[in-house]
Amino acid sequence: MGRKNTKKTLLNSMRKRLFLFLCVLPLFFLGGWLTAINPSIFSNGHIIRRDVTILLWYWPFGRSYSLKGDVCWDRYHIPHCRLTDQRSLHHTADVVVFHNRELIKGRQKLPLHLPRPRGQMWVWMSLESPENNGDLRPYANVFNLTMSYRRDADITISYGELQPKETGDRECGVEGGTEAAVPLNKSALVCWVVSNYKAHYRRSKVYNNLNAVVPVTVYGRWIKKWLSSQDLLPTISRCFFYLAFENSISKDYITEKLWRNAYQAGAVPVVLGPSLDFYKAVAPPNSFIHVDEFASVEDLGKYLKQLAEDKESYADYFSWKQHWKVKLHTDWRERLCRICSQYNSLPQQKIYSDLQAWVNATE
Repeated sequence: MGRKNTKKTLLNSMRKRLFLFLCVLPLFFLGGWLTAINPSIFSNGHIIRRDVTILLWYWPFGRSYSLKGDVCWDRYHIPHCRLTDQRSLHHTADVVVFHNRELIKGRQKLPLHLPRPRGQMWVWMSLESPENNGDLRPYANVFNLTMSYRRDADITISYGELQPKETGDRECGVEGGTEAAVPLNKSALVCWVVSNYKAHYRRSKVYNNLNAVVPVTVYGRWIKKWLSSQDLLPTISRCFFYLAFENSISKDYITEKLWRNAYQAGAVPVVLGPSLDFYKAVAPPNSFIHVDEFASVEDLGKYLKQLAEDKESYADYFSWKQHWKVKLHTDWRERLCRICSQYNSLPQQKIYSDLQAWVNATE
C-alpha cells in the first residue's frame, strides 16, 4: 500500500507539473509575439518597455545634430527611445522618418529596394504648407504615418505651444490689465518682417490696404532691410503691433511668426491664417487680433490706432503672460523623440492610399 500511494503521489505531481508547463508554454510564445509587435512587454506582472528605434533617413535641410548618448532622455526626459541616422540600421528600426523637402528636391530617395521589416512604420514629415509640399501622388500607399503641424496628423509637431508657468516664474503685476508686462520702448505702430513678397498673396493685399490707413514699418529681404537673428526680436519689441501674416492660408498652419516674432518679442500680433476659432484653440485668450474680426481693413487700422493710445486696454493683451509661457519647437531631435512618447498609441496597420488628398484637405 505504501509503494502504491507513493507512485500515485508521484504520478499526481508529474501531472500537475505537466499541466503547469502546458499552461505556461502558450504564454511564453504569446509574450514573444507581443514583444515582436509592441515595445511593451510583461515582466513579473509589470509592464516594461524595450527601446524604440527611430531612424531619420535624411536630416531636414541638410543640417544635422548630435545623436550621441541617450538624446531623448538626457534632453527631453523621454525614455526608451533611440535616435539614429545610420541607414545601415534600417533592418532593425521600428520607425523610419522621411522629410518631404528632401524627397521633392531629389536629395533623398525612398529605399524601396530594401526589404521592409514586418511592423516597421514609415513616416512622412513636413512643416510646410500644402502648396510647398510638391506632387505627392507618387507616394500613394507608401507611408503609414504623417508628422506635421496639422492637429489631425498621426504625430503633431507644432511650431510652438503654450506651457503653464511654474509658481516661481510668474510675473508680478501683470494680471488685471496693468502695464508691467508691456515693453516700454514702443516707437512704431505696426511692423512687418517679410522676405517672400508676392502680390497675389492675401497677406500682401491686406498689408497694402492697411498701410493706406496707418503706417506700417517693413523689414526683411523684400525691401532689403535684413534683420539678423540677434536684431529680430529687439526690433519687433519696439512695435505696438506685429503683422503675423502667414504666406499660406491653410488648415492649422500657424508658424513662428506668431509664437516667436510676436509673443516673444512683446508685440501684439495681428494674425492672418487659419480661422479665428483655430487661433482661439491654441493661443491665449485676448492676446491677438484676427483680421477677420473686422468688416474691413480700414476698420482694423482705426482699431489699432485707438488701442495703441489706450494704455490700459493695450496692456490687457499681455495679461496672459502671468500664467503662460511660449515654448518654441525648433530642434528636430525633440520632434523625433515625441514619436516614442506616442508609439504605443499609434495606429499599427494604417497606410495613406492618397497622401496628396490628405495634405490638401481643407477641413
